[in-house]
Amino acid sequence: MIRVLQVVTYMGRGGLETMLMNYYRHIDRQKVQFDFLVHRQERAAYDDEIEALGGKIYRLPRLVPWSRSYLASLNHFFDTHAEYKIVHVHQDCLSSVILKAAARHQVPVRIAHSHNANQDRNLKYLIKLWYRRSIPKYATQLFACGKAAGDWMFCGAPYQIVRNAIDISSYIYNLEKQTEMRNKLTLPDGLIVGHVGRFNPQKNHTFLIDIFAELLKEEPSATLLLVGDGDGLPKIKSKVKSLGISDHVRFLGSRSDVADLMQAMDVFVFPSLYEGLPLTMIEAQASGLPCIISDKVSEECIVTDGLVSSESLSASPLQWADRILSIRTTPRGNHRDEIAANGFDISNEAIKLQEYYIHANEQCR
Repeated sequence: MIRVLQVVTYMGRGGLETMLMNYYRHIDRQKVQFDFLVHRQERAAYDDEIEALGGKIYRLPRLVPWSRSYLASLNHFFDTHAEYKIVHVHQDCLSSVILKAAARHQVPVRIAHSHNANQDRNLKYLIKLWYRRSIPKYATQLFACGKAAGDWMFCGAPYQIVRNAIDISSYIYNLEKQTEMRNKLTLPDGLIVGHVGRFNPQKNHTFLIDIFAELLKEEPSATLLLVGDGDGLPKIKSKVKSLGISDHVRFLGSRSDVADLMQAMDVFVFPSLYEGLPLTMIEAQASGLPCIISDKVSEECIVTDGLVSSESLSASPLQWADRILSIRTTPRGNHRDEIAANGFDISNEAIKLQEYYIHANEQCR
């Protein structure tokens, strides 16, 4: 059996982590097993399932690339775990820190995986760009979720696309399931707008709330379902309260039943400031949901005909609200064949990744 070390921040219910779990569930774990090197001491949502599937979880301090303590911990890990011949790193710009340590310890297969087409423009932005430059130097293979993510992260170096594939059958629209979920959530009659994503600046929740506030002026019975957690959650809750729309906004937290929650929605709204190729957009289309994405989200994520439209972030919240109303009656159906034809069926894609690992391991001998 080949043991592949997946290096992440932590295994919470984000898009990157859910993508990894989709692959992990569908590979032949008699041939390839995943272990995880995480940068949080506390347990996360997927930890129990990882251990149940036979995976090991190792913990390091938070990734601070200039910290001598962190670098000592990282080097100690590789000193004491020479068994790993394949290291698959999902740390975006800071992946070079892990890859450099792995190279120094002569790990033969070192994969950098890009999941985004930008980073938050905060105080760390320039530092991250500096570390990004050396990723191709220390990686032996570059993966990206899509072209936008690969072009941005790897700056012209060749890369391979690994799809954010899903179990399509779990998402197929079902009217009975929709009714069941709306009853379970005690949703009122009226338009149900949905969004799935961590509460961080990238997902642009502030603008989403402005859109929904405008929508309520035209559709007073509407409800907004927000799935996810994150550091920005208190700020968004405060904004909802200040606008006096708390009765119309449901904060559902981090959930394991996203496929079912999408059944309850009528329209999916995704006004991100940037993305790679968002897993949640593949899930929404598999659910047959009419979707609106911002013009900063790559159209690579459009894998169905007639479900997804784009709106500029420079457009007003009212314009976005009007677009929501214009697509609310889009018929929902089964889009399995379209999604699979575009390479997002996990049953097929897991085999491809598994074979890559097996071949790479054979080359190490």
